Amino acid sequence: MTKILAVEDEADVRLALRLVFERAGYEFISSADGRAGLRLVHEEKPDLVLLDIGLPGMDGWTVLERIRDLADVPVLMISAHGQESDKVRGLRAGADDYVTKPFTNNELIARVEALLRRAGRSAGAGSDGEEHYDDGRVRIDRRARTVHVTEDGVEHETALTNTEFRLLNVLVKHAGRVLSAGQLLDHAWDDPTGLAPERVKFAVLRLRRKLGWDTTGSPIRAVRGVGYRYDKTG
Repeated sequence: MTKILAVEDEADVRLALRLVFERAGYEFISSADGRAGLRLVHEEKPDLVLLDIGLPGMDGWTVLERIRDLADVPVLMISAHGQESDKVRGLRAGADDYVTKPFTNNELIARVEALLRRAGRSAGAGSDGEEHYDDGRVRIDRRARTVHVTEDGVEHETALTNTEFRLLNVLVKHAGRVLSAGQLLDHAWDDPTGLAPERVKFAVLRLRRKLGWDTTGSPIRAVRGVGYRYDKTG
């Protein structure tokens, strides 16, 4: 069952959200403050986070930044302020969408469904097919955020940064297809604005090194003048 986490300090709003999402077939969990919400992101691994900006103590902006250090989970920001500057700030900081209070139940559900579709998840059902990748050489568990590489019959786990993890996922998802540096920037970086394509080159080099793949034996191929391609066969 798809799990929604709401980080919202107002008890009546949390109750209303619970009723809305449980009736729609979602599993719903919530937290009244940012620090507890971050613990739930780590422990519960929700499929989507509803994040209020006006939280006591650690505000929503800080919580969003910490979430992006932990996971690539879709985040829908909720705010009582509808200024364009706040929306732009949220989206640039890594939020996937932004909704202003008051909002209707139908609007909220529609936005959540759109984000889940984009992330490859759906309400009321698991998404094992989307959460695991294994081609015999690299095995990815997207929910657990782990990567295992097999070389000479020996499998070992490799720790990647969030950006490296997203970069590898984008490449294997489009295996056999050449992706330009611009496309990889758009998909693997939280805010690609102002970043040069050279950033991708160095990130790919670091990723190959961490996975134990030298240039000639790596399934991540550089296509001169075009971009990069992941070959399943290595």
